[in-house]
Amino acid sequence: MNQAALHRLLASKSQMKKGESSYEALFDQRLATNLSLIKTLFFSLYQEPNHEAYFHDLLDQLEVQFSERPNELKKQDLERLNFGNWYQSEKLVGMQLYVDRFNKDINGLKEKLTYFEDLGINFLHLMPITTRPAGENDGGYAVSSYHEIDPRYGTKENFLVMAQEARQKNMFLMLDFVVNHTSDEFRWAKKAKAGELKYQNYYYIYSDRTIPNEFEKTLPEIFPQSAPGNFTYNEKMEKWVMTCFNTYQWDLNYRNPAVFIEMLGNLMSLANLGVDVVRFDALAFLWKKLGTLSQNLPEAHTLIALFRMCLQVIAPGVILLAEAIVAPRNILKYFGENILEGNECEIAYNASLMALLWNSIATKETSLMLKSLTNIPSKPNDATWINYIRCHDDIGLGYDDDFVKSMGWDPGMHKQFILNYYCGRLEWSPAKGLMFMYNPKNGDGRITGSTASLLGLETALEQKNKNIIDYAVTKILMMYGIVLTYGGIPMIYAGDEIGTLNDYSYEQNEDHKNDNRWVNRPVQNWKVISELASKVDSPSAAIYNGLKKMIGLRKSLSVFKDSNDIKIHGCPNPHIFIFQRSNETESVWILTNFNEVTETLDISWLLSIGIFTGSDSIDLLTGESFELVHNALPLKPYQQMWIKNL
Repeated sequence: MNQAALHRLLASKSQMKKGESSYEALFDQRLATNLSLIKTLFFSLYQEPNHEAYFHDLLDQLEVQFSERPNELKKQDLERLNFGNWYQSEKLVGMQLYVDRFNKDINGLKEKLTYFEDLGINFLHLMPITTRPAGENDGGYAVSSYHEIDPRYGTKENFLVMAQEARQKNMFLMLDFVVNHTSDEFRWAKKAKAGELKYQNYYYIYSDRTIPNEFEKTLPEIFPQSAPGNFTYNEKMEKWVMTCFNTYQWDLNYRNPAVFIEMLGNLMSLANLGVDVVRFDALAFLWKKLGTLSQNLPEAHTLIALFRMCLQVIAPGVILLAEAIVAPRNILKYFGENILEGNECEIAYNASLMALLWNSIATKETSLMLKSLTNIPSKPNDATWINYIRCHDDIGLGYDDDFVKSMGWDPGMHKQFILNYYCGRLEWSPAKGLMFMYNPKNGDGRITGSTASLLGLETALEQKNKNIIDYAVTKILMMYGIVLTYGGIPMIYAGDEIGTLNDYSYEQNEDHKNDNRWVNRPVQNWKVISELASKVDSPSAAIYNGLKKMIGLRKSLSVFKDSNDIKIHGCPNPHIFIFQRSNETESVWILTNFNEVTETLDISWLLSIGIFTGSDSIDLLTGESFELVHNALPLKPYQQMWIKNL
């Protein structure tokens, strides 16, 4: 039982005993329940004799932040607490988008809420909308405020109105909390540059290169091409500042407890806008230690758990998403381990599944995906995944080298093959992607490009080849079919639902031309969307209508609720990936052919995993029973089936 389950139990008992308990009484109850854990976590980071005053400040901050939370949201917190793990529901389907590139601004987004309803989307991840520096700002991830809306998107009032309307439509909102760094124009950074020692201690700032040079011995480079190294010299201070990401993003010094307490206040300012899920950006980097990579350190996990335990006291209806694009075994740690199991983040990105799907497209085999997914421990029962194909960022190839070797492949050569396949270095590959931040020192690189272009639609349209176009559309729907049925919240990247291609206009934009991730950050094409009904044979209409159908199916079947029930079957055909979702009353098997030719499965093997044949089962995607050929089930190129026994 994690702390959330304990709060749910105690709140239920209080309400049964006293009727409707006051919000304040329930706050006191949650604080009493979490207090010992908060104390343990806090003093494990900040030694008690020297930091007791800060702990008292933290307790005061909890009360202040709760008093400032709107009553409407306090009521919602209680409803969510009573409901339980609402984020594991099969009814949730998400979309990630840039507000300005989707439809101009917040009011424009509000006008399109009906568009989401039509497709079946009810969970929106809005990319950063708070103030940021002019010019380069890492797509808004260089924050100048955690709660003031950037004027280009509208006003705070606009957002509050939009959020309320979204709530009325039973939609959930997610915003980013850039927890690792601020922009160099953030108020603390400005005061640090002005010489205020207090605020210089909010960052990693050094008067000479002695300590920075020691850090550089082990710190990896995040952006080796555009921002090499991890420190930037500030001429105004005449000092060096840690900037692990970009030169204008200053890493926060969480060794200073004042930073944690103030950042908790910033977190609540964001949550009080009506946000349901807070995406903790770059949380793997939170704690810095000489002689280490300063990623995924135990202290970082302690810090995240401390944020979670405090947030749970103030706003138990708000949950955390871990943006940790790290090795498969490390991802699980962000749900919490040992005494903290289920007490860090409720949600994490399933980056492993994403990378493995792209691997299977390139290799046309599923053996590495099968090996990887079946050899990673299960996540906690109270946690869930965000399952996705693409996002605003690059695709990192975070495969486990040991698993790659077990396939008989050399990890370095395999990674180069994947990069070559997607980045235009193989003549026969239909993929059109770009290489991002290639590091010649170690051969590492990442991939950018839209889903449709990476899956061959751009090439097919250029060739005006209907068969290849159909294959590309089938691949897009097949990939999203897995995302929609694998345990967790499916997240569609805006534009993917209409097969949006790469946007090369970034090359003419001074602020974007050095960051080719903008190739997969297109402006939403409302003209194409307006023509979906009239051009039903277009690739865009086929993708939109196919996704809409699958979303409807997902929501209609309780078996797709995330109950840690997924069973992956070791298939005798290496080109086919099969997993099973089950509950007390039914099972659904998802069968996917990753090859460009028809593959088959023998009837005896299908029966061995519980699938009936003939009229005793149905493919939910077609509504028909499937036919066997010579006692085998044929799956056409890139075909997917959702099979349910009758």
